[in-house]
Amino acid sequence: MSALSGSGDGRRVVVLGAGSWGTTFAQLVADADPGARVVVWGRDAAVTDEITREHANSRYLRGLRLPSGVSGTTDLAAALEGADDVVLAVPVQRLRGVLGAAAPHLGAGRPAVVSLLKGLELETHLRVSELVAEVLGDLPYAVVSGPNLAREIAERRPCATVVASAHEQVADRVAALCATDYFRPFTARDVVGVEVAGAAKNLLAVGVGLAEGLGLGDNAKASVIALGLAEVTRLVVALGGSAATVAGLAGAGDAFATCASTLSRNHRLGVGLSQGRPLQEVLDGLGGTAEAVGTARSITALAEGAGVAMGVVEQVAAVLVEGRDPRDAALHLLSQPLRDERLPWR
Repeated sequence: MSALSGSGDGRRVVVLGAGSWGTTFAQLVADADPGARVVVWGRDAAVTDEITREHANSRYLRGLRLPSGVSGTTDLAAALEGADDVVLAVPVQRLRGVLGAAAPHLGAGRPAVVSLLKGLELETHLRVSELVAEVLGDLPYAVVSGPNLAREIAERRPCATVVASAHEQVADRVAALCATDYFRPFTARDVVGVEVAGAAKNLLAVGVGLAEGLGLGDNAKASVIALGLAEVTRLVVALGGSAATVAGLAGAGDAFATCASTLSRNHRLGVGLSQGRPLQEVLDGLGGTAEAVGTARSITALAEGAGVAMGVVEQVAAVLVEGRDPRDAALHLLSQPLRDERLPWR
């Protein structure tokens, strides 16, 4: 059996990105359909070879084994040949280049594109769905988002998620792709709300990490989450999404998990910065991408363009983008004028 043959002659699913979440999603697909052929593409041959030969990814998911139907490769053209579904699990700031390289190999089969990403493109401020449409054209598209910490899912601990697509049949198709007894997808149509909430909650996680590292207490952390979610709700609605999305799994659910868990790289980023460590030093020690850094400028730009005040998010962005002192920013996360809770902050 070749490295890319997988097991059986079923659905062929290609995951672009061999990090923790991409590899975990490959496991989900294989668990949901043991006959599926799941290929994980990555740039590091040591990682992809281990996925194929040992059914493991010790760099990102140490101690866990993958189903036998999952293989890995560094050959993008070979990975994409005959793909029924293409799953995006690379850092958002690298996505345009990966999509451009993938485009000539997608063929005429119109595979569904499934995004696992939670961020915005730095230079253009585009959401992932907009970026995919710009580079690949009008392919079936869905985004998967929710309280989905990869390590826990890889250990087959139960959780839920949202699969959002503008087309109901696409959402249903992708939900079936990853539904298992430990991973429960709910479908939605609000792609804008899911993508914006998924990107913005990373800033809230950094803010909570700052408050935690500075010892400001649980009340402060809860206040950052609640007030931050109110800001995210206003932005989502201003951009055409639904407030209900922010109250659900892709908004509040994802924020609670990301803000509270030490498995969250964005949370650990905030804690590290609160200790006075340089940004790059903290990033180098995370073992993966913290999307808040690339997304901070874009979120604040979208908010400004939409006329939405985001006091909490702006303080966190100032730390990440402008190098503001974390202690000063943390103390100002809640230092807003007295006014009606329902009104925007300035």
